[in-house]
Amino acid sequence: MSIMRFAYTLLLYALLPRAVLHLWIRSRRQPEYREHIAERFGRYTVPVARPLIWVHAVSVGETRAAQPLITALRRQYPDHRILLTHMTPTGRATPVSMSGDDVLRCYLPYDFPFAAKRFLAYFNPAFGVLLETEIWPNLIRVSRERGVPVFLIAGRLSEKSFRNYFRFRSFAAESLNNLAAIGAQSAADAGRLKALGGTAVNVTGSLKFDIAPPLEQLAQGDQWKREWRFRPILLCASTREGEEALLLDALANLNVETVLIVIVPRHPQRFDEVARLIEGHGLNYQRRSANQPIAEHTRVLLGDTMGEMFAYYAACDVAIIGGSLLPFGAQNLIEACAVGRPVIVGPHTYNFAEATALAIDAGAAIKVDDVSGAVSAARELLVDRVRAEEMGHRGLEFARAHRGATERSLALIKHGIASAADARDTRRKRA
Repeated sequence: MSIMRFAYTLLLYALLPRAVLHLWIRSRRQPEYREHIAERFGRYTVPVARPLIWVHAVSVGETRAAQPLITALRRQYPDHRILLTHMTPTGRATPVSMSGDDVLRCYLPYDFPFAAKRFLAYFNPAFGVLLETEIWPNLIRVSRERGVPVFLIAGRLSEKSFRNYFRFRSFAAESLNNLAAIGAQSAADAGRLKALGGTAVNVTGSLKFDIAPPLEQLAQGDQWKREWRFRPILLCASTREGEEALLLDALANLNVETVLIVIVPRHPQRFDEVARLIEGHGLNYQRRSANQPIAEHTRVLLGDTMGEMFAYYAACDVAIIGGSLLPFGAQNLIEACAVGRPVIVGPHTYNFAEATALAIDAGAAIKVDDVSGAVSAARELLVDRVRAEEMGHRGLEFARAHRGATERSLALIKHGIASAADARDTRRKRA
């Protein structure tokens, strides 16, 4: 074990009480954090059958992005089951089209060597796929020692994260080069990963472009639109803590007759909190979970359901993307573009920097400086239907033009597995 990895592991042990406290604190708002705690330390009771392919998707966004890759992996390796691991209850609860007996779900353990060994010994996956920014030094190292190829797919690394990693670049390089291969989302991401010492780095693109809007959700959105008597719909999508209050203040000046404001918080544990905020602003509102017809006097619909985001996009006329109005890095704007809706983002888009820049260049999105600018831009688009429709068409073209990451990623995985097999054969012959 290198000195840096030893120091990293020692720090993990030192932070263990804090990790347990974190679970307890989170469980006060989201009781699901109290469940399956043993899994976070490598203890499992999940039944295992058939060879497994392990895919790690930390939370909701990564789980949605994993869907096209899971479909492609199942097609390429029909004799294998998918083991989908997460770090959050919302990720674990996020639906995938092949659930139940087809996809096993559990938590990935914390990155202790003993937990990594337990995890790999229990499930013995044929290979593993980490999505986006999940670099687990001990787990990756133990996987390599056991002969389990692990790939980083749709890898992204913001400039801020790069600067943090660069302070420990020799350790970062060790972890990156224990991966079988890396598929980066963009040339900029690939450049940063290479600057940290990664060698097997390729640009494969973002899997989020390959997510096909489910037809049943598009139909649901169309039905909502009719049920809501074709009122103008402004969607505030995947909003984060602090953003709803700012939006509700600014939306008092929207001045668009009959507009229905739909607010969909990113995290389900905040649904009740946002409901109280809406009540505090004196607005008539309903909850989507009540599944009642929208009354004519209702001003706000609280989207307190999971797994219906594409339906919300299909129903709306304009979408403001949450996480971008305060420094959270933004949520996924590609889904709105893929449904053909005009997009408004705030100043904080570092998690989707390239996709945002490309969408703006394509004329599919508008970037504003603050909440006031977002509401002003939304008002203009709600009034100017011709411009909104044009932006929607450009969004569809933008989303279609950047598809293909799934096939490129699958090709990278197949090549990496073949290379790993050749290396094992070579070692056996030498022995």
